Amino acid sequence: MFSVVEWMIVGAVVVVWLVVTALAVGHAIMYRRDPRSTLIWMWVSLALPIVGAWLYWVLGINRIERKAIRLGKREKPFETFDRSHVDAASDHHREAVGHLVSLRKIADRVTRMPLLSGNAIEPLHNGEQAYPRMLEAIGRAERSITLVSYIFDWDDVGHEFVAALDAAAERGVRVHVLVDGVGVLGSFSRMGRLLLQSGAEVAAFFPVRFPWGRIRLNLRNHRKILVVDGKVGFTGGMNISSRYLIESGSADRVEDLHFELTGPVVAEMQHAFAEDWALATGEVLQGEAYFPRLMPVGPALCRGISSGPDEDFEDIHWILQAALTSADFDLQIATPYFIPTSALVTGMVMAALRGVRIRLVLPSLVDYRFMRWAADAYLWQLLEHGIEVYRRPPPFVHTKLLIADRRWLLFGSANLDPRSFRLNFEFNVEAYDAVLADRLSAWLDERIAESQRVTLEQMDSRPTWRRLRDGVAKVFSPYL
Repeated sequence: MFSVVEWMIVGAVVVVWLVVTALAVGHAIMYRRDPRSTLIWMWVSLALPIVGAWLYWVLGINRIERKAIRLGKREKPFETFDRSHVDAASDHHREAVGHLVSLRKIADRVTRMPLLSGNAIEPLHNGEQAYPRMLEAIGRAERSITLVSYIFDWDDVGHEFVAALDAAAERGVRVHVLVDGVGVLGSFSRMGRLLLQSGAEVAAFFPVRFPWGRIRLNLRNHRKILVVDGKVGFTGGMNISSRYLIESGSADRVEDLHFELTGPVVAEMQHAFAEDWALATGEVLQGEAYFPRLMPVGPALCRGISSGPDEDFEDIHWILQAALTSADFDLQIATPYFIPTSALVTGMVMAALRGVRIRLVLPSLVDYRFMRWAADAYLWQLLEHGIEVYRRPPPFVHTKLLIADRRWLLFGSANLDPRSFRLNFEFNVEAYDAVLADRLSAWLDERIAESQRVTLEQMDSRPTWRRLRDGVAKVFSPYL
């Protein structure tokens, strides 16, 4: 028989459970966009007393708000070069954009940054080309270095970058290194201690704070950006790791594509880093050391596109849909992970029905097997409408690239999956550069020639157990 005090304790626990559960369920109903996600979190909150509501608080609330930063030129980095070059380039804009004017208009409305002329882009294949150029730029740095990477491995390549950043900091360059709080759990403390000793500034983006802090496991900074002196930038799909040295012959090596950029768009890359740095540390980076005046140096029209669970929510997803509806005759898409939204599947099918040739290039070897299982469950919807799907042979191909009509390119950190669209902080660059697009289209054609084409018959002939496995992975694909 319970005493009065024991009944009061039980009653208090029940009241707390009902209150926190009602708050969690109410928040999920009002703010979750996906009905399936809403139902799952309602069930978790109701089925697991108190624990379910706590799980929703630390894992289910995946939107954040940034405090506006309105100091100096940080608010509008695209004004850090002579605006007369933009006004004078209006004819060049029209010529470069060509028939993709609807894509341009949508991007203008969706994104926060303008399309800038006067940029030069150099593709860098694998770590053999990218890392020496990045290290050389770090070695020439005079005023500032900003680097964000999802993974910063403690290996030979990681040591090279730490040594270069260390040397830059010791000669008076302001060095800022931002690493994801989950992506570098195994190496952050060792790398960070070394850099801090040299005077570099190192921060973790949303580190895990268990059990009382917001764990935010879903809100990861997946961006890969290096900017030196505010004048030269590098971005793409590559992390800092020896795995990207394709000629090493190691079993876990990764093939990838990175890009070196110069011109006004570098200010937009710096702007993306500065916002993340302010979110992680509260420090605002501004002034000529970070945002110097930038002059046109090349033919490409470029725009930096940030996407994340904040004011940039689903921007890259919108741009992809716009590309599908705007292309006239050709789309080449390379991605390591393919878990499309229903809107993207519909867009790809509608483009194919309009007569656009679509070639989707995927890796045959995927580092997370369940990601391939989920992708396989979607492919029949594309294949039955004539979309061409190819699987690249090993090693794991991590390249992320979209080319529309051999005129427009999209490259950066985002994969074609819900995590990149809704949860991760991503950074991509769109570019109108017919010469570069034709060059990379030809390069991708060569990769396709080496690949195995996937047929509808192959997908339909999968054993029942495989189709069930792939289907289960598809059910959970929004959460992978």
